Amino acid sequence: MAIMASIFVFGVLIFIHEFGHFLLAKMNGVRVERFSFGFGPKLYGKKVGDTEYMISAVPLGGYIKMSGDDPGKKREGSAWEFLSKSCGRRAQIVAAGSVLNYLLAFVLFSLIFVIGSPVPTTRVGEVFEDFPAKAAGIKAQDLILAVDGEKVKYWHDMADIIHQKTDAQTIVLDIQRGEQALNVEVAPQVEETEDIFGQEVKIALIGIYPSDEVTEVKYGWAESFYQGGKKIFSLSALTYKALWFIATRRMSLKDSVTGPIGIFYFTGKAAALGFVYLLHLMALLSMSLAIFNFLPLPVLDGGHLFFLALEKLRKKPLSAKVQEWAAQAGTIFLFLLMLFVVYNDLIKFGVWDRAAEIWQNFGQNNG
Repeated sequence: MAIMASIFVFGVLIFIHEFGHFLLAKMNGVRVERFSFGFGPKLYGKKVGDTEYMISAVPLGGYIKMSGDDPGKKREGSAWEFLSKSCGRRAQIVAAGSVLNYLLAFVLFSLIFVIGSPVPTTRVGEVFEDFPAKAAGIKAQDLILAVDGEKVKYWHDMADIIHQKTDAQTIVLDIQRGEQALNVEVAPQVEETEDIFGQEVKIALIGIYPSDEVTEVKYGWAESFYQGGKKIFSLSALTYKALWFIATRRMSLKDSVTGPIGIFYFTGKAAALGFVYLLHLMALLSMSLAIFNFLPLPVLDGGHLFFLALEKLRKKPLSAKVQEWAAQAGTIFLFLLMLFVVYNDLIKFGVWDRAAEIWQNFGQNNG
């Protein structure tokens, strides 16, 4: 299941990315010589007009080849060549892949809100010893309806409100216990912890854990599009903030990134939980792919856009030699980054230890 789900997710996301480049190339009159679904050896190909449409052996995405897109090679100077187009038109083609990934993420998040996804209710499942909730008389199966008069329906909303009450002497919880409606005063316990960015923060806790009770969050189409846009905006802001913290060394790169092994692991988990969870992971990955490709690194879309901006300012492109050097440097950097991420995943997900154990057993059995 994990293998099939990973092939499906990777295939769709990268194919959509390349289709964005393909679509805008065609719209801007650039000849696309090849559009391949997958990589590696060609399994099947059919030429329609100027484009050969191919199915290749490795079904993880795809690629396109445009006419006249290599600054180091001789060109005919024809109007249909990529480098014959204006900076603006080339920028549209370059950015289209990541824009389409963003659009896919928005559509998937919106679709999730239409289909509905399960979230924990505010029913208490467990009350921890030596915490304020226990002392205040809160019991398992109590349903929390409001915090200081603010109505709550989902556990994460309630928890967020409580966590922010670090300056409060007491908070009042409206509780439904069977047929009884209660108002319970709780003095929150303030503790220091780390947020998702690894920064120390103070949060208020009362010592409760959710039950297994869930409710389905779903909306109509109009509200779902609004919620989908809101979701992608907030997640994008968090991602860019995390990237800034990594760049300024306020967050650890090692603890903050994952690669193909991690994605394979989480995709398998999401697929096992159900279709909605797989859609959610797919939306997150599509958004992440767009953000990563917009980074101003050579060989990525963001690097190409940076060079186009320089060309616009200088009134002429950088030399083919400089572009080739930048591409090589970017390729080496990404290769080293990938090695680091893969090694980190091997350690993080226990693959390295498991492989060492298998090798050790093999040596003992053949000693």
